Amino acid sequence: MSGSRQALLVVDVQEAAVAMAPYRCGAVVDNIRALIDGSRASGLEVIYVQHDGDPGSDLEPGSAGWEIHEPIRPRAGERVVRKRYNSAFRDTDLRPYLEDRGIDTLILVGIQTEYCVDTTCRVAFEYGFHLVMPELTNTTFDNGDLSAQQIYELYNERIFRDRFARTPSMPEALELVRRGSRSV
Repeated sequence: MSGSRQALLVVDVQEAAVAMAPYRCGAVVDNIRALIDGSRASGLEVIYVQHDGDPGSDLEPGSAGWEIHEPIRPRAGERVVRKRYNSAFRDTDLRPYLEDRGIDTLILVGIQTEYCVDTTCRVAFEYGFHLVMPELTNTTFDNGDLSAQQIYELYNERIFRDRFARTPSMPEALELVRRGSRSV
């Protein structure tokens, strides 16, 4: 996709979710931080999505758990899109924001694989965005029926890969952001 313009979309990596220790959380956060650092160095836009929970919930706006995880917090001037639904597009200005900037490719990372990451992936796909979902850059929790590892593997290896998104290795993904918006 030579000539594509890409951005990194970081979905719901908030203190409350990280504190619950999802599957391989340390590696996922480290990989997301590496992509953020690489994107910033290459001039790719980093866009954060922050879930607004109900009053009294762990993700209540303004609460400590609602804050974006400290090691990857946005810098001044970086875009934060607040949402109330699984989709980062529903009742937000994310789509027009991306379209106004000519962004057609999203490097999608975050929490929770089978909810907000999956829904955002599918909606972005339906809107015509190209998606890149690098290995170990999304995570989830055991759900009582499947382990977090099983959920992660099912979505990343069977659902996302080659259907909705490219799923490169981290070295490949870092090379994509190093090249910036010149190509994907």
